[in-house]
Amino acid sequence: MILAAGEGNRMRPLTATMPKVMLPIANKPIMEHLLIEAREAGVKEFILIVGYCDQQVRDYFGKGERLGVDISYCEQRKQLGTADALKMVESRLDGNFLVMNGDVVVKRDDISRLVNNHNITTLSVIEVKDPRGLGMVELKKDRVVRIYEKTEKPPTNMANAGLYLFTPDIHDAIARTAKSPRGEYELTDSLQLLMEAGQEIACQEIKDWTDLSYPWNLLSANESLLAGLEPSQQGEVETNVTINGPVAIGQKTVIRSGAYIDGPVIIGEGCEIGPNCFIRPATSIGDFCHIGAAVEVKNSIIMKGTKIPHHNYVGDSVIGEQCNLGAGTKIANLRLDKKNIGVSGVDTGRRKLGAIIGDHVETGINASINVGCVIGNNTFIGPGAVVSGVISPNSKIF
Repeated sequence: MILAAGEGNRMRPLTATMPKVMLPIANKPIMEHLLIEAREAGVKEFILIVGYCDQQVRDYFGKGERLGVDISYCEQRKQLGTADALKMVESRLDGNFLVMNGDVVVKRDDISRLVNNHNITTLSVIEVKDPRGLGMVELKKDRVVRIYEKTEKPPTNMANAGLYLFTPDIHDAIARTAKSPRGEYELTDSLQLLMEAGQEIACQEIKDWTDLSYPWNLLSANESLLAGLEPSQQGEVETNVTINGPVAIGQKTVIRSGAYIDGPVIIGEGCEIGPNCFIRPATSIGDFCHIGAAVEVKNSIIMKGTKIPHHNYVGDSVIGEQCNLGAGTKIANLRLDKKNIGVSGVDTGRRKLGAIIGDHVETGINASINVGCVIGNNTFIGPGAVVSGVISPNSKIF
């Protein structure tokens, strides 16, 4: 069972038009990576709990035929919490079952160990340096003794990784779970009830896990996934193109003369790349994009239909769908004092971070976008404008 009903408010503006689980990393939605890893661990039947923009999820994954799995759906229209989601599908669950947050990236080995090595309710955990925004877990040997839901100063550095194995005992605990102060029925509260009733909750420390709480976390996940990229060349590559390292090129994509691509880089279908551009490592370019003459792109995610066609620099940025950067538009990605970049008072932990840009954003010629800038959907930035900070959707800046 995969929890995929939420919007992901902290991912705004990227989630203004799509659910968080559909945001692309390495040119696949977050949840597709999770489904593939679970399938390779031996899981073949899935129930997706959907809600926000659910039709996008249904249209993309269908019944699972393309991935070789069986997918069914349950709609959670009101976001009443993770325990409520389980309660909705209780009649469809038989015996032990997995529950996974749809917005995490975990590996098949960890999923396989959880499935095969346990026969009691088990919570996956991982050690983290920064607990902000995470559920934390207090342990005693290999057992869970308390769960802290996004507490400012938890007495532990072990985070809840959002991957569970449940026995049928959880259903009774869910039936007894009250609403939390946030007005939701929390699965972690149900687990606490089990422990208070004397039932042991095991823990399993996992090796690989990527936190995807904020937009800039997508860049780290993208870089990690591209590290294992298998090169492929399904498009057209003109003469005088230089390709170094693993590069995957989609069907009907044309790489024009003079392009220099330094992998790992993935390029979707129907793109036009070049002439005379420079694409640097850890870059994902979605379908039907245009990266044109004298453009440099580095360590970025460029989503479907976006055009960066003339004399642009884009570094360490996430750019939404159907954007257009005017000639000479530059995105800064490094503070002059070289300190970590903050966004809305949150330390991103990154010395290099460009912009987070929503869908349908357009810039005029020679626009300048400062480090850590967040630009809402449908914004127009005029010629020569300089923008910083958080820009509301539908803004016009001159």
